[in-house]
Amino acid sequence: MRGGVRVTFLGAAGTVTGSKYLVEADGTQILVDCGLFQGLKGLRERNWRTLPVDVSRLAAVVLTHAHLDHSGYLPLLVKRGFTGSVYCTQGTRALCGILLPDSGHLQEEDAEFANRKGFSKHHPALPLYTRADAERSLDALKPVGFDQPVPVDAGMSVRFRPVGHILGASSVEVRVGGVHIVFSGDVGRQADPVMRAPRPLERADYLIVESTYGDRLHPETPATDRLVELIEATVDRSGVILIPSFAVGRAQTLLHLLGQLRAAGRIPRDLPVYLNSPMAIDATKIFCAHQDEHRLTPEQCRSMCDVATYVNSAEDSKALNHRHGPMIIISASGMATGGRILHHLKAFGGDPRNTVLFAGYQAAGTRGEALLQGAGRIKIHGEDVLIRAQIEQLSGLSAHADYRELIEWLAPLHRAPSRIFITHGEQTASAALQGHFREALGWMSEIPHDGETVVLDQGQAR
Repeated sequence: MRGGVRVTFLGAAGTVTGSKYLVEADGTQILVDCGLFQGLKGLRERNWRTLPVDVSRLAAVVLTHAHLDHSGYLPLLVKRGFTGSVYCTQGTRALCGILLPDSGHLQEEDAEFANRKGFSKHHPALPLYTRADAERSLDALKPVGFDQPVPVDAGMSVRFRPVGHILGASSVEVRVGGVHIVFSGDVGRQADPVMRAPRPLERADYLIVESTYGDRLHPETPATDRLVELIEATVDRSGVILIPSFAVGRAQTLLHLLGQLRAAGRIPRDLPVYLNSPMAIDATKIFCAHQDEHRLTPEQCRSMCDVATYVNSAEDSKALNHRHGPMIIISASGMATGGRILHHLKAFGGDPRNTVLFAGYQAAGTRGEALLQGAGRIKIHGEDVLIRAQIEQLSGLSAHADYRELIEWLAPLHRAPSRIFITHGEQTASAALQGHFREALGWMSEIPHDGETVVLDQGQAR
């Protein structure tokens, strides 16, 4: 490892999106994660900038998991000349097969809508990439099994280890010579109701770790109790429970919990539940095909699939907006940044009988974050939309480890990493996790800034 390994933070530094890490050693370059920036306009605009990497020189891309903030830039990378392999797990390949084309389709739809309504500052408005671009990028994905060393180039290999979170999610170990550099990806929870617990690390000479929930603890009370309360209150008002949901992971957890509550008689058995997200529908089918990665039995998977009426067509989606409560609608996207949920917010958000229930993390600059902060109006498709519905957040369903769970995940390491870099979190969350590592483990850590390059010296590896 002549001159050490260089790691450049091209995303997820000081923010919770856009995960990209350039790793260079002995002339070989790989990209760990290839994510989109989401949330604040200034972040989203970064997706349009030229990546400061000669993509033709990249030997490979390695994906920790399929969520778009880790994989969604891949179609653009391929469009701009990347011709190498993209290594990922089987579950990640399956989910990218629906997530990436859907992302391209939504960007085409948004551009077309903006041009038709004339509210874009760009003439014409263009998609970042198209569905066809995304489908072409899927040819580069090379799925491999967990714990299987994958040679990338002479002297460099990668290995995936399961971390819960969603299907296929993994930490990535990059091995250069005798040095192990671990990228945590998004770490799941120890007692997740659906996904298995993350597997503890065996070794990490250098560690790049996420901090999405680095400044908080998840509540100990069951989320189902609060979910029942909110459903009962809204049903009593004959209202609509509108749940913006991530199509991959969160939607399946919600369906599982609703199936359990219905079977136990804790919510009305005749309360209609609609899953209005073709991508979530496809992801649910994929979920049931990967029995080894989650806790649910085949019977529980069938119950999860049967609890909701699936809404596929645009016509059926529009028809939902003319129905009356009580009913539950689960629809993407989870932060209300796009998708069919926006049309439902326009239809139901102005009625105080209804409830908009957020069941996951809301990044800064998203409509979800604005509503939780009390915004009475939000802009959707260029229009100001009045919001009078009850705005609630269901804590405890996050698929991310909190700071205590991150410490539990790392504590079994036989020795502390030589250097630790905290990424993938808002600045306050990253700083808080830095303090928790110091207090609980006695570990010092660093918070890199965007674009920073660090050199990992083989001689410093303990």
